[in-house]
Amino acid sequence: MAEQKAISRNARLRSLIADQTVAMPGAMNALSARAIERAGFEAMYLSGAVMANSVVGLPDTGVTTLSEAAAHAARCAAVTTIPIIADADTGYGSGPGNAARTIQEYERAGLSGLHLEDQEFPKRCGHLDGKRLVPIEEFCEYIGHAAAARRDPDFMIIARTDARGVTGYDDAVARAKAYLKAGADAIFPEALADRDEFARFARDVRAPLLANMTEFGKTPYLSVDEFAELGYKMVIFPVTLQRVAMKAIESALAELRRHGTQQGILDRMQTRQELYDLLGYDAR
Repeated sequence: MAEQKAISRNARLRSLIADQTVAMPGAMNALSARAIERAGFEAMYLSGAVMANSVVGLPDTGVTTLSEAAAHAARCAAVTTIPIIADADTGYGSGPGNAARTIQEYERAGLSGLHLEDQEFPKRCGHLDGKRLVPIEEFCEYIGHAAAARRDPDFMIIARTDARGVTGYDDAVARAKAYLKAGADAIFPEALADRDEFARFARDVRAPLLANMTEFGKTPYLSVDEFAELGYKMVIFPVTLQRVAMKAIESALAELRRHGTQQGILDRMQTRQELYDLLGYDAR
């Protein structure tokens, strides 16, 4: 039953990006995953940074494990029906065997796709300096093993290249083309500099493309419609909900510390009934 549900999501994701550009907010946990689907989004994203930050309380420096990530993914998939794409970092280790096992675990968790990145392990956040890349040939081997490991051919393998901020734009394009030949279904060019560069990349790399619309990074703020015009099929908002939630938490804690009561912020809270409605409490 669970496997059939995952397969249908995989095919749905392929159909969606064939017809439109899909916005994918990033879920923090299973409850926020429910909220994303209820808000009407047709797919969602699981960020490795958010998983490290919110689930295990650590920075996004490659210290989380495959088992932690797969368990997080499975919890989000279990309470939703829309396709989910997840960040798989470098495959939780170095080597094609790690990439292949990551595919298997994420597919088993009920996801519809993932992206692997061409950084050396341990990785760094894509919008920070100081990243180091693995050789093209080595990462192509990772992608080839990942593609061979999936059970469902509709499960999407997205190759992320961090080359733009390390070796330059031309290398990012060359790597993207090599990764597609190795078996990637789509490309995620991380940290492109401006709108013109996004447009140029879409002209240079003819494949389904994913844009990362993160906040406070190297990427300019473009809307989903603008990315669609440039030729991008997937737009992720990986940390948006976490940033909003954490700012609200900071404010609520300050209020509680200052006044010793939560009464002044009741209007900023989800009510008990609203939470129960989101959880489907009365239907259980």
